[in-house]
Amino acid sequence: MAVLWDASRELLTVEEAAKYLGVKQSAIYTWAWRKTIPSVRMDFRLLFDRDDLDKLRGESLG
Repeated sequence: MAVLWDASRELLTVEEAAKYLGVKQSAIYTWAWRKTIPSVRMDFRLLFDRDDLDKLRGESLG
């Protein structure tokens, strides 16, 4: 089944996501593995939508 992706969304690498959230890269990998945050695999890279990271930020702050 094909999945459509909105090209206007900003995808971040593990390193970028970790810096954005102020956590270690290992935390990002753990959250992705536990499905705490949605992730996308592209060309052997794990990517994260900035909007999803913002939601996680809001949940942890609120």
